[in-house]
This record gives sequence, structure tokens and C-alpha cells, in this order.
Amino acid sequence: MPSSPEDPILNSPFSPPSRHWALDESGAFTSIMEPGRRRSEYLVPIAQPRRVRQESLPFAEEASENALINEIRGHLERWRALPRGQSGVTHETARLLDHWRSGETKPPLFFCQIEAVETIIWLEEVAARQPQHRSIREQLRAENEAENPGLFRIGAKMATGSGKTTVLAMLIAWQTVNAIHGRRNYSDAFLVVCPGITIRDRLRVLLPSDPENYYEGRGRRRAPLSPRFHPEGR
Repeated sequence: MPSSPEDPILNSPFSPPSRHWALDESGAFTSIMEPGRRRSEYLVPIAQPRRVRQESLPFAEEASENALINEIRGHLERWRALPRGQSGVTHETARLLDHWRSGETKPPLFFCQIEAVETIIWLEEVAARQPQHRSIREQLRAENEAENPGLFRIGAKMATGSGKTTVLAMLIAWQTVNAIHGRRNYSDAFLVVCPGITIRDRLRVLLPSDPENYYEGRGRRRAPLSPRFHPEGR
């Protein structure tokens, strides 16, 4: 097992983080290992006093907590441990979550992929319907109204290479499975907007008609879904 940042990987990509490297006051990694997941923070550049001789960068960085993200992560951790009958999601959603969490998909899903989908599902099927979580939805709605008036959006921020296309396929499957079983407020029609033709071609795996589609190719063979999918590249 690694003992210092020279070999920085501490956790399996298929499991929730259980430990992390501590940071010093300047935000740099140390060789101190701490238990649990690192809390979400963002760095704010702070201008430094001008000097006659420039010896360092003209700004420092101050860490500020992403309070809402950390609050949602805490709710997700507790919700994830609930029995299926107490999770507050539809029967169809519960079956999909069981499948994705089972580790039986080929290749197996990363924890960050499952968590991204869990977050969207929890916000839509649990937080939106349970009064005790109303404040979270109100915060999200207020932020949307400030930045995108009249357009409510929820996004998942994921690192490059972490499998965002797979997450898109999972979200499409979640919506479609619920829609075709008659659940209200779910869709079987999707518009994917991407930055160019190359990316659009890569996203063809989201089409159920594609021979390499992700709905059949990532697990045991199943009957294909039939969402009305309209790819659009810009």
C-alpha cells in the first residue's frame, strides 16, 4: 500500500473513498494520510501585496467549503445504505440502482459514475418529494434563477476520463424505463447538445440502434430500450 504522495493512489475507483492525503495551509499535498473522504472545497485567488522583486506568484489561494455539495454527499451516504423499500424511489429506479451497484456490469462502473447518477436521482425522486429536503431544492432553484432565469438545470461535474458518456446512458435509461412503465414526469425523448462532429460521433453509443450502444454493451444482454433520441452537434 502507498505510504506517501510519491505513490498517491489510496482508494479503489470502484468503491467510495475511505482515506485521503491531507493538504497544508497553502493547499499543497502532504504525506499525512487522513481517514474518510476529502470534503469538497474550491480555491479563491487572493491578490498579494506588490513587491519590488517578484519572488512568487502575485496571488495566493484560499480554500472555501462547497457547503451544499458536502451536505448532499452526506444525505447520499445515508440514503445509499437504506433498504430498497425505504429509499423513496420508484420500483423501476430501485432495480436499476441495484444493477448498477452490483458490480456485475462489464466493465464495472466507477464509484464516481454511480454517485453522479445517484445524485441526480436523489435530487429528483427523493429531495423533490420529501419536505425535510426542501431547502436543498430551494437553494438549487435560487442559484438557477440567479444564473439562468427561467431555466432550471442540474449538472454533474466529473473529471476528464471518468466516464461521462456512460453516466449519460445511465440517466437516459433511468428516465426511459420509468417513462415506459407509465411513471409521470419522466421522458423517453432526449436532446444531446455537444461541441462538434467528433464528439457527436463518439456519442452514438447513446443511440439504442447503434451496434455498440451502452444499454446492451455494459452488462448482461437485455431487451434494448427504445427512447426517441435526437443527437444534435453544435
